[in-house]
Amino acid sequence: MTALLAVNVAVLKGADVLLLQREDFEVWCMPGGEVDPGESLAEAALRETREETGLDVELHGVVGTYSRPNWHSSMHVVLFAAGQVGGEPRPDPAEAVAAGWFAHDALPVPLLLGQRERIDDAVAGRRGVARSTTRRSPFASRAEAYRQRDASGLSRAEFYVSRFGPEDDARQAPRFPVTARPARVEESPSMKGECMEETPPD
Repeated sequence: MTALLAVNVAVLKGADVLLLQREDFEVWCMPGGEVDPGESLAEAALRETREETGLDVELHGVVGTYSRPNWHSSMHVVLFAAGQVGGEPRPDPAEAVAAGWFAHDALPVPLLLGQRERIDDAVAGRRGVARSTTRRSPFASRAEAYRQRDASGLSRAEFYVSRFGPEDDARQAPRFPVTARPARVEESPSMKGECMEETPPD
């Protein structure tokens, strides 16, 4: 099994956190992605945040590591806490359809699997956390997930919750459209005027 190394970035403004609504499954998550060859963890965190949100951030430390050794690829994620130092939220339309600041006690649903725990750790100011789960993915690969999504007849978010709920973040019960609203949402320029309710499995 190939191991995957990735980063997540909790961009915080007080107790508010910056979240993206993913294009592929219309779920909400923090910016992040895989570490490229020749790239450090910190470099990947800064790059992914800039690419996905348009923000320049300063890293404030490592919140912790989050492992899924039994996923379709063994996945290990390093979560950084960060603060905005420049730019405005402008989601990359290839990655996300919306971005916004959300209060910790009013997070949108559905969230990407595992994100609530990570957000809780970041907002609480924790450092050096090491968490792991034996949970397995219902799909052999992301490509298979996309094939099933497209054939399901469900909305992207409904499909995601149908496969990953009602456990973890999906236990909050999917509600469509999203019930929590950020103080400010920035839509992708290519999605102006369209419904902003989407996201993928991580």
